[in-house]
Amino acid sequence: MKVMILAAGRGERMGELTRDVPKPMLSLLGEPLIGHQLQKIAVMGFTDVVINVSYLGDQIQNYCGDGSRFGLSIQYSYEQNRLETAGGIIQALPMLGDAPFWVINADVWCDYQPFPWVRLPPDALASLIMVSNPSHHPSGDFGLNPNGSLRRLLEGDRFGFTYAGIGLFSPKLFQAWAPGARPLRPVLEHAIDQGLVFGERFRGAWCDIGTPERLQDLEKSLSERVSCD
Repeated sequence: MKVMILAAGRGERMGELTRDVPKPMLSLLGEPLIGHQLQKIAVMGFTDVVINVSYLGDQIQNYCGDGSRFGLSIQYSYEQNRLETAGGIIQALPMLGDAPFWVINADVWCDYQPFPWVRLPPDALASLIMVSNPSHHPSGDFGLNPNGSLRRLLEGDRFGFTYAGIGLFSPKLFQAWAPGARPLRPVLEHAIDQGLVFGERFRGAWCDIGTPERLQDLEKSLSERVSCD
């Protein structure tokens, strides 16, 4: 099973921090964000990784290389113009193959452990890791039904959860969509309406590193965790 790391984003909300450095290369505990991701992926037992790159992507490629120093084999999907999440995955499909694959945002920190032997529910096209809504996203993304399938949120729905930026996807989810810039939500909602997308509730530590303040807070939290250990 392969893993795709989404690393093509500009990271505008990071301000000056990403003027000369791509967001996945920002330092956390002395290591680039994407370095933490690759180390974890290797520990979990994966070997094959695809990384999409665009803004200052050469820095990511120079750091990650062919993946051998992490015990991985890395391929790169270069985007001349950023294709957004679904568009980036669609472009990378020839590298990802015919089997389900994990997709992980380069800018999330999460204690969730993806494993290469995990399988999608029968007939499902995707299974998303869902977390409690953070203060900066109080309404959430989708609802979680009792059978584990996801639903669109209705107005006033109080039972939404946030997509953690980690999910297991079948390539079939994207096969009907044309190449080009495309966000992930419309692709997911089309499949959600058919009952083909499921969610797994995760209650552990998770952080969307979307702003300098969140990066700083995460650094402090992890430093305290390390000192306690």
